[in-house]
Formats: sequence, C-alpha cells, structure tokens
Amino acid sequence: MSVVTISREFGSLGSLVAEGAARTLGYHLADKSTIETVLKDYGLVQFSREYDSIPGFWERFDAQKREERQHHINMLNKCICAMARHGNVVIVGRGGFAVLANLADVLNVRIQAPSPLRIRRLVEAPEIADPGLAEQAVAKNDHLQQQFIKTIYGQEWDTAKAFDLVIDTGKIPPGLAAEMIVQAVRDLRVPETGGEHTTAGLPVDSDICEAVDRVLDLAAAGAGR
Repeated sequence: MSVVTISREFGSLGSLVAEGAARTLGYHLADKSTIETVLKDYGLVQFSREYDSIPGFWERFDAQKREERQHHINMLNKCICAMARHGNVVIVGRGGFAVLANLADVLNVRIQAPSPLRIRRLVEAPEIADPGLAEQAVAKNDHLQQQFIKTIYGQEWDTAKAFDLVIDTGKIPPGLAAEMIVQAVRDLRVPETGGEHTTAGLPVDSDICEAVDRVLDLAAAGAGR
C-alpha cells in the first residue's frame, strides 16, 4: 500500500494528472473537497479561507488568530496522516509532501509548467479569458502556496529537492505524466523490515481515521470502484 502526494502549480494540469494516476492505480483521490469534507465534520467550515489567506502584519501578533490558525493546521496534518495510513491514495495539494516527507512508502510528486504556458492555458479555459487576469491569478496562486508552505512547514514549495519526481507538463503531456507516476509507484521498493520510516508509524487520531475512511469509501462507491 503506497501513497502519492501531488503538489502542482496553478495551470500546470496537475489535477488532471492526479486523476489519471489515481484511476489507473485504483487509488482513492483525495483533493481539496475531500479534505474539506472531513474537516467540516469537526466544525472547520472556514478552512479554505484560512488556507488561502496569508496572515497580515498585525494578525501575527493576535494570539487568538494564531491559536485558531494553528488549530486548523493541526487538524489538516492529522487528516493527511490519516489518509496516508488508510493507504492507496493520491493526495492533491494542501502541503501533503511536507507532512509526509521522508517516508519510504510515499512518492512525493511536483507538477509544474512554464508561467507563460500556464497563463495561456487559463486564457483558453472558459473561466479566465483576459490574459492580464490570468497572469494575476497565476502569480497570486504561486505566492499563496509559497507563503503557506514556508510559513507553516518551513520548506520551499518550488524546489525540486523536496520531491521524488518533478514533471514539467510543458514537455510531458498529462497522460504520459500520469503513466510516469503509475510506473514509479509500481517500482517503489518499501523494505518490510529495517530502519525505514513508513506511513505505518504515523501518529493518527482514531476519530479522524474513521472520518477519512468513511469519506474515501463513499467517494469510491460513488465512482463505482
């Protein structure tokens, strides 16, 4: 049982790659909506807002806001760990690569593409037709992700050394990118004994594990798996 985390740049088609890899592997796909569904069971209905915001200067000195934010992050980390313990899952975004770093049975993947290509893809999509707005959207999203990973986990979001596999969809089409991930997972060698750290050793919250199992199983049933 292996886990794949996929970190992707906005406009890189990373979600499409994740869907293809999960489908071929027969894995659960845990994306933004999946994680939010689990966290809503614990009253964290504002999680998306917290994730997509960067604390302002004065907010950093507000003890209550810091405590609330830390609670959100703690719950997110517990959710990701519970999904990893469930196994056979592709986790998209939400800092999964940072939470599950250095685990022998986790493949951390980054999907990227040159900024001009990402902007062009957004313009060609029906949501954003204006090139200026598309450029702003790409820059804003990159900044938010960089700041979130740096602030919360103390890591660089856009460095190759944090990942096992980096794929540029400017050169590698999404279908082939998904195949590369599938092959990497199938070739992943996880020692059965020894000093390697694996997801089996992750500390997990039993209640969150039950919530994760329920949400993933319902999603799988809805997808006909």
